[in-house]
Amino acid sequence: MRILKISDVYFPRVNGVSTSIRTFAHELQQAGHEVTLIAPDYPGAGADSFEILRVPSRYLFVDPEDRLMQRRLVRCLRDRLRGRRFDIVHVHTPFAAHYEGVWLARQLGIPVIETCHTYFEEYLDKYLTWLPRQALRYVARRFSRSQCAEVDGIVVPTQPMLDVLRGYGISAEAAVIPTGIPAGAFSNGDGARFRAAHGIGADRQVMLYVGRVAHEKNIDFLLRVADRVRRRLPRALLVIAGEGPAENHLRRVARSLHLGDHVTFVGYLARDAALPDCYAAADVFTFASATETQGLVLLEAMQAGTPVVSTAVMGTAEVMADREGGLVADADVDAFADQVCRLLADGTLRAAMRAQARRKAARWSAPATAARMAELYANCIARARRPPGDATAGPARDAGDDSLQPATVRSRQRSRR
Repeated sequence: MRILKISDVYFPRVNGVSTSIRTFAHELQQAGHEVTLIAPDYPGAGADSFEILRVPSRYLFVDPEDRLMQRRLVRCLRDRLRGRRFDIVHVHTPFAAHYEGVWLARQLGIPVIETCHTYFEEYLDKYLTWLPRQALRYVARRFSRSQCAEVDGIVVPTQPMLDVLRGYGISAEAAVIPTGIPAGAFSNGDGARFRAAHGIGADRQVMLYVGRVAHEKNIDFLLRVADRVRRRLPRALLVIAGEGPAENHLRRVARSLHLGDHVTFVGYLARDAALPDCYAAADVFTFASATETQGLVLLEAMQAGTPVVSTAVMGTAEVMADREGGLVADADVDAFADQVCRLLADGTLRAAMRAQARRKAARWSAPATAARMAELYANCIARARRPPGDATAGPARDAGDDSLQPATVRSRQRSRR
């Protein structure tokens, strides 16, 4: 298949969407498919193993990390793309990429699907703080309903995210397909090397957070947990790995809690170098975001053999449903700190959780999830090519409670030609 992806973000912009696109693209290539991505141009943007068409873009004043593609220049790609005979368009973000992806699919006469990576209802109020939360929730729900009505099918990384969309009244056919973990990506880190590089003693008990340093990630909560933990375990240290708009705020919170030597910000770490070492250096991975549609970093930590303490909300609820590889904690500072201290203080429990974590991460393999995505593409393409009234396709369905189960996606039988 020839697959055309489009996204408002991609590396060097670091986030879960970029990681998901790259992981699926690499695996689909390995399976013999062709992948082209349309994405914004960034200073310092590099090449990848698949084709990337970079579109000139401008900064967004609300978030200088992101850039907005110039939509008219996306449309200028139409004639260039028409001769490539793409089979399907896959949209990954709901801004310019959504509208131009839908437009391109109609112009090229091919089906379009979209992955819902972001839980906007619990996201917008972290940035548009001057607007009433109830109004933002209404806008987010209406926005999601409108966009899902424009595509031939949706993909979500976990069942809880699909449940949210169904709660909005969205009836589009859907598949639950999580982003997988490439084999061995985080399993060979050198924890001692990371500790030496950052002056962290071997006797220190390391709590770790990895991800965007953003307001919706609830890192303030982890700082308060670290404050409780250090009172019982004086050598405890919280390492925050990542960059983002909340960093200055979090540094102020850390100072107000007098954490001093009990928290360190190490910035962005390259996924193929320092990040595996960072995971390996930690005694426990801590996570408390309530907005995750999957929580991929939990699985990355588990592949490194680092047990997890996490809340179980939205995507993390699905990752932690079997209670393997870590402990689930309530979104209460004292309760969460109790679970962290329990894991740090009990070497036998920690060893058992490490073994569970590695086994669990192996079940979320990137080749398996990419194969299911390819099957979804094939079903969608086949349905779009059937004439109206052909009943041979059979009924489509949602993915069941197995998050790796594929689902067919319908075409609305639009006149695209």
